[in-house]
Amino acid sequence: MSVDDLTGKVALVTGASRGIGRAIALALANAGANIAINYRNRDNEANEVLLQVRRFGRLAVAVKADVSIPADVGRMIGIIEGELGSPSILVNNAGIGTMHYIEDITEKDWNDTIAVNLTSAFLTIQAVLPAMRTLKWGRIISLSSVAAQIGGVVGPHYAASKAGILGLTHYYAAHLAKEGITVNAIAPGPVGTEMAAGLPQLKPDLVPVGRFGTVEEIADVALMLVRNGYITGQTININGGRYPS
Repeated sequence: MSVDDLTGKVALVTGASRGIGRAIALALANAGANIAINYRNRDNEANEVLLQVRRFGRLAVAVKADVSIPADVGRMIGIIEGELGSPSILVNNAGIGTMHYIEDITEKDWNDTIAVNLTSAFLTIQAVLPAMRTLKWGRIISLSSVAAQIGGVVGPHYAASKAGILGLTHYYAAHLAKEGITVNAIAPGPVGTEMAAGLPQLKPDLVPVGRFGTVEEIADVALMLVRNGYITGQTININGGRYPS
């Protein structure tokens, strides 16, 4: 079933103070959803997104929480439920991408990246699922990366964390399909964000179309997945031809 009007639905977007998360939060708000803006560090940017969401006439709350920490996730969900109600839309966007070569990567680099990029998605999905299952409607979208498919340039820690998102997506999609809950992943190629700007190895000439993607192009795909009840268990590749599938 297609859902064009998201009025009254509550969407939680992690890492929503900037970049792709911000664009998705604003796209969902423009489509009618009330928005929970999760962020870890950037209070000013999160408050700017909050104000923009409210300009659309939507309800919004900004919650500072590290979604790789179970206690923070529990506290965050409690605040959201108290302010907006239970999320029926979850976008797992929070992530880090610090570059490390094979020769210098440490176990801490690995553990930190897996925690933020993969464990956080598991924790937030588990936290929102009970309410979605009661409602018999939900949309879960997790941000993977073309690095899951080709390795990329950031390092093995990043590629593995983003590949893990695909397995996580497949499992939940298979087990929740009959409950009105769709679970999908988006795997972007290089996108013009602050994170990409900090990786000099990422250059537009790596992309067949000759440019980086925009955050709005990723947000368009997220909105499509929220509106569509027949797409589940899929990875939507939006990478300018970097990984033809």
